[in-house]
Amino acid sequence: MTHDARAMLNAHAASVTQPYGPERSQVMSQAGFDAATAEISSWPGYAPTPLLSLDHLAQDLGLAKIFYKDERGRFGLGSFKALGGAYAVANVLRHQVEQAKGLTHVTSAQLLSGEFNDIIRAATVTCATDGNHGRSVAWGARLFGCQCVIYVHETVSQGRRDAIAHYGADVREVKGNYDDAVRHAATTAAAQGWTVVSDTSYPGYRDIPLDVMHGYGVMAVEIVQQMAKIEPPTHVFVQAGVGAFAGAVCADFWMQWGARRPRFVVVEPLQADCVYQSLQAGRQVAVGGALDTVMAGLACGEVSDLAWEILHGGVNVCVAVDDAYALDAMRILAQPKARDPAIVAGETGGVGLAALLAAREHPAVWNALGLDVNARVLLLGSEGDTDPVIYRQVVGRDAAEILA
Repeated sequence: MTHDARAMLNAHAASVTQPYGPERSQVMSQAGFDAATAEISSWPGYAPTPLLSLDHLAQDLGLAKIFYKDERGRFGLGSFKALGGAYAVANVLRHQVEQAKGLTHVTSAQLLSGEFNDIIRAATVTCATDGNHGRSVAWGARLFGCQCVIYVHETVSQGRRDAIAHYGADVREVKGNYDDAVRHAATTAAAQGWTVVSDTSYPGYRDIPLDVMHGYGVMAVEIVQQMAKIEPPTHVFVQAGVGAFAGAVCADFWMQWGARRPRFVVVEPLQADCVYQSLQAGRQVAVGGALDTVMAGLACGEVSDLAWEILHGGVNVCVAVDDAYALDAMRILAQPKARDPAIVAGETGGVGLAALLAAREHPAVWNALGLDVNARVLLLGSEGDTDPVIYRQVVGRDAAEILA
């Protein structure tokens, strides 16, 4: 059975020879990526996540290569989000300590030492989440020792709520969708004197989401290093959501690879396609409704302002896919052919493969993507089994069985 999917070429995409430029550097900068890399790589437990090669899957799909960046093991949190939220929490606390003590250049090691516990323990960070970002903020709050309140909307699974609460956060439900939870978190934080640590920006709120995005970029930095001795990919498929992750990856690859950068493809659920709709309109467009999709981390209806500043010229193609393709991708990654490694990917983690599966069945999508037998495709496996119960329901086995 063929499921629904559509693709759109971005009429506003920058040419391959156009440099990243000073205007975009006011948003995402090399200095920002360097600072995030230096900080995050100093944390206990840091290690680059693996870049896997799926040669037999590539052959099945009529491609030259498929590379898969597997974020399941990132700091034990199961997703790339560990890079962003916790990094922003560290910076929030650093700035509060510096302001209170009249200091400059407070390090994360000092934050962890207990030297400033009087300030840190009095601080509260908060955000809205579909699951993974909230887990990262909660983990960062526990790591550095501050208070944390996380808001979830009605359809966030109990497993994801429990995973956030595991790190000591106070998890509270907000009626409505993700964007309603974002607004509620901002209003409550303003009234309580808390600090919002969000990966989505809006007028008057930019600095912290920039920290989150620069943290996400550490994954792209690792990929560039891991591919240093081979040709860059011709295509990269990136999950959208509010666009913060996609914007960070797009910016870093643009800076690092320049005219050799891959064709940049953003993938979204059909039911929550805010980047698709925005690129089609040439301006930011909000998608309303329940945003009901199994791709929980992508159930977002509004593009982050900061992400839009990168994506409106950085995206080449936008693809929106039916949920069924995301579920198929989870199963295919878990049950590889021949010698490809088995991969545990959650509903959002396998979205790049979902787009490839859709392209195989929809010639218009394949043609829009510019795929052929010479294509070297990079997929970003943004999460593992972040809700193990849902994962087992979809795949039929749990992660331990698959990886055994």
